[in-house]
Parts: sequence; structure tokens; C-alpha cells
Amino acid sequence: MQFIKTEIEDVIIIEPKVHEDERGYFYESFRQDKLDEFLGYKINFIQDNESKSSYGTLRGLHFQLPPQAQTKLVRVIEGEVLDIAVDIRKNSPTFGKYISLILSDKNRKQLLIPHGFAHGFITLSNEAIFSYKVDNYYSPQHDRGIAYNDPDIDINWMITSDDIILSKKDKTQPLLKDFYE
Repeated sequence: MQFIKTEIEDVIIIEPKVHEDERGYFYESFRQDKLDEFLGYKINFIQDNESKSSYGTLRGLHFQLPPQAQTKLVRVIEGEVLDIAVDIRKNSPTFGKYISLILSDKNRKQLLIPHGFAHGFITLSNEAIFSYKVDNYYSPQHDRGIAYNDPDIDINWMITSDDIILSKKDKTQPLLKDFYE
């Protein structure tokens, strides 16, 4: 298992070591001890979530407010997505910047997204099964989001806006600058 720092501090790419042969493959998708050793502290993941989405489905950009903020460890079980983590830590030098990474069942990469980030993804394949671990339970009263098309963030979602499928909730999220006013 390899841990790779990104240009935004605390967002980590995790690449597992995959063992393949004529029967298929095997890999460890999560090792608490290895993650703790790399980070120098422990994240206590307490809930696993999974979603299935069709091409063009955009989920995000979501986060939870403290004290229910969530660290997420995300991966794709089947298909391919463009995964996005936006730094929404007001006093961060990378506030409003984002990391984008293709996650797929082929590359098997994972992304560790800490508290203080909005998260979203868009499905690039016909279907995708997306899985993530979180360190706090879902809390509707702390659930928030920002607009996927915020011009100040300017995310390239890799598909045309005509092909993007949004939930009712995600169609009406505020801009990041409006969230902090």
C-alpha cells in the first residue's frame, strides 16, 4: 500500500498493492495500522456507505459541519468516476482549491479526504459503484453543500453540462463565498 501526498495538505491518494494471476486478483483495500503509521494519528472510521450511479450523475459537493464533520476514505468498486475534494477551511492557504482524481475499478486508487473539505464525484462510466468510509455518522442537521458549478472554484467535471444529472438538493446549493457570509 502506497500513500501519496497531494498538492493540498492532508488529502492523500492511496494505491493498494494488487496481486493478480489467472484466477483474478486480491488486494487489501484498507489497513488501519498502515494508515495510522503514515498519518501519525488514528482515524476511527465508524460507518461505510455505498452508492450506485449512472453516467453523468454528479453527487456533491457535500460536507458536514462540526461537530459532525467527516473524514472520508473513498474508492470505486465498479466503473469510473472523477472524484473532487474542495478545501473549505476558511483560514487555509488552499481555501477554495480542489483536488481531482479519477477513481476506477481498474486503477483501484482511493482518496482520503479530511474534515474541512467538500466532496463530490461524477460518474464517467455507464454505471459506477462508489464506496466510502467515514469517521462520523450521517447527521441531517449538519449536512451542507456548495454549488458544483461555483465559478470561483471552476471545477472541470470532464463532461458537458447537458449530460450532468443532479438531485433536487444539489441544484440549489449556495456558492462557497455565500456560505461564509
